[in-house]
Amino acid sequence: MADLFPRTTVGGLSVSRMIIGTNWFVGYSHRGYAQDCVIKENVRANRKHLTAILEVFFRAGVDTIMGVLTREPVLNEAIKEAEDRTGVHCIKVDTPPINVGETQADLDETARYLDQVAASGAEICMPHHSSVERLLDRSINRIRRLETYTQMIRERNMIPGLSAHMPEVVRYADQQNADVETYIQIYNCLGFLMQIEVEGVHRVIQNAKKPVMTIKPMAAGRVTPFVGFNFVWNTIRPCDMVTVGTMTPGEAAECIEISLAALERRAPRLAARSTPTKGTILTS
Repeated sequence: MADLFPRTTVGGLSVSRMIIGTNWFVGYSHRGYAQDCVIKENVRANRKHLTAILEVFFRAGVDTIMGVLTREPVLNEAIKEAEDRTGVHCIKVDTPPINVGETQADLDETARYLDQVAASGAEICMPHHSSVERLLDRSINRIRRLETYTQMIRERNMIPGLSAHMPEVVRYADQQNADVETYIQIYNCLGFLMQIEVEGVHRVIQNAKKPVMTIKPMAAGRVTPFVGFNFVWNTIRPCDMVTVGTMTPGEAAECIEISLAALERRAPRLAARSTPTKGTILTS
């Protein structure tokens, strides 16, 4: 068995520092409609294939998964099957897009959705960035009515966090001492989808009061795993995490090995890439 992956703690819960991302399971490639269709046709609908990928992660000690999980029944079936095969308990980090309207009907709808998230076995609940960022008030540096939702999450015995693409979410939540235990932030060497420069997001992560779950380390396939992981792992804190999505078991194994090598400051033990006309420089 591969070395078990390093761990950190979120709200008292032990989680793997590598988190299994789900965009490349369910069809959000950030590359184009054709690539989205490839994922949906070959991965999303194939429970056995999903199970095989998850098994690779679970057996390496990467036991934490993030996404809008409640809406993905096939993925949840694959998680259960991979748990049964490996004897590993999967820690679910759900990022539900909740209704943040102010009426009682809106709150009731959110309560029903959070009931479903809790019933699905989620242990960490981080409202989706599309919901959280609607509450952001830059005029007063505050996330309005945040305590309403963190309390609802606590009442359902889940650990509250905040999904965010906007780095202000982390700063404002810290400033108002919000009842959250972790944050999501986009972080990669290209600045892909990041709303300020890489150095600025790095500073936000370094100064965050709680552990940060970074996402899109390979800029949705725009940089290689070797480049993407070596940058992120070497510029975050020991308490922080990296989320990665893959389409095959082999990709999962490569991402794990490259990440372990980066953390251990050694060369990854991988087969050479099949590059045409690479000559003797890469084979000798």
